[in-house]
Amino acid sequence: MSLKENDTYTKKVSEIILQQIEYSGIVWALSHNDPEPLVEHSLKKLQDYGIKKDDIQVVDAPNNPEVGQVVVEIWPHELVIARIRTVRGESFISGTELNIELKTDETGKYID
Repeated sequence: MSLKENDTYTKKVSEIILQQIEYSGIVWALSHNDPEPLVEHSLKKLQDYGIKKDDIQVVDAPNNPEVGQVVVEIWPHELVIARIRTVRGESFISGTELNIELKTDETGKYID
């Protein structure tokens, strides 16, 4: 079986479109003394998903979080994208909306 240019499979594989993250205002990227290469790669991935770099604040904890804001938990192999649902004092409860895998090569360098 050969694949032709008009095959549905060929078209779908070549048309990979990243989901855009809907947000307004500040996007909180939570970093707990993460290494600089991880933080920089995380910022790049968030931009790939439609978030402007100027809208991202890398912090240990959000300052005055608001309901509806996006929070990103940075982990070595994934980003967990969540939206704040409830705020109590300086604490918040959020619900996960998306996980973004961070791929590395054999040496641990981020490649995607």
